[in-house]
Amino acid sequence: MTLSLSVLVVLAVAALLMCRKGELKVWHAIVCALFGFYLASTSVAPTVRQGTSAVAEFISSIKI
Repeated sequence: MTLSLSVLVVLAVAALLMCRKGELKVWHAIVCALFGFYLASTSVAPTVRQGTSAVAEFISSIKI
């Protein structure tokens, strides 16, 4: 749950910044949000969650 909340916050901030710069219209953000809600209710959702978790684990394992 922590990972999905963090990703949600990062994506929300990115969408807000893009809306403010004029590169993303409000309608585009609404469509993207609706797409995310519909995607979450499909059979693809577990695969997307696993992929996101794998990428997050990979990034956290990188030693700088």
